Amino acid sequence: MVVHKDVIASNRDAWNASADHHRRSASWRELIEAVPHKDFSCLDATLTEVLQQVGVTGKSVVQMGCNNGREAISLFALGALEVVGVDQSCEFLKQARELAERSAYLPEFVEADIHALPASLDARFDVALITIGVLNWMPDLAVFFRHVARTLKPGGALVIYETHPFLELLDPEADDPWRVHGSYFQTEPVVELGAIVYEGKGEPSGQPSYWHIHRLGDVLTGIINAGLQLRAFTEYPHSNREDLYDVYVQGVAQIPMCYTLLAEKR
Repeated sequence: MVVHKDVIASNRDAWNASADHHRRSASWRELIEAVPHKDFSCLDATLTEVLQQVGVTGKSVVQMGCNNGREAISLFALGALEVVGVDQSCEFLKQARELAERSAYLPEFVEADIHALPASLDARFDVALITIGVLNWMPDLAVFFRHVARTLKPGGALVIYETHPFLELLDPEADDPWRVHGSYFQTEPVVELGAIVYEGKGEPSGQPSYWHIHRLGDVLTGIINAGLQLRAFTEYPHSNREDLYDVYVQGVAQIPMCYTLLAEKR
C-alpha cells in the first residue's frame, strides 16, 4: 500500500521531472516577455474579481502550490504588499525565481511540502490562495487544510479557484465526451507514468504521479474542520482547465466546470 508521504514525494519527483518540458513550451517564452511589465497578470477575470472583492491591496498573500510563480507575481498587480509562493518542486521554483528576477517585484518562494511548512509562515498572512489542480495532488484534504489554516492570521481569508470535481466524470477526448466515464465516489488515485503536461499526453517519464479525485463534500468538510468559516461558494459553467475541455462550454446543457470558494479563519 502506498502511504501519503510516499505519494507526496512521488508527486514532487514527477513535477521535477516535468519541469524541462514546461520550460521548452511557447507559454514559457510568452511569460518571459510579459512578466517585466508592472501590470503583468495571468489571472483570469473570475479570479481577479474574487480577489478584488476580498481585497489584497496592501496585504500579505501566500499561494499554496505556486508552480512557476506566474500567479504569485500577478498578485502584485492587484496591490498585494507581500507575496510568498510555496511549492515542493525545486525545479519549478527555479523557474519562479527566474521570472521574479525579470519582474518589477520581490516575491518570496519557499520550497516545502505543505505538510512540513516552516514555522516562519505561521499566522503571517491576510490571504491564502489555492488555484487549479493543487487539491488533486493532495492525498488527504483534511490534513492539507489544517496546514493552510496555520498560515492565516485571525480574520484571514482563504480563496480557492478550482476545477469542479464533476469534470472528473467526463473525458473530453472520448468519442462521446458527454458520456460518464468515471465515478464521483472514486477513492483510489489515478496513477500516471507520463510527464505532467497541461495539454495532450506527456512522454513516459517512469516517475509515477498520483491524482486524487476529491468530492465537494471532502473540500467543504476539510475547510470547516480546519477552523475556517465558509463565506461564499460559487459554481461556474466556464472552464479553467485545458482548452480541450471547451467542448463542454458551448453545449445546450451547461455543467459545473469550476468554482470559487471563500472562507475565513475564526
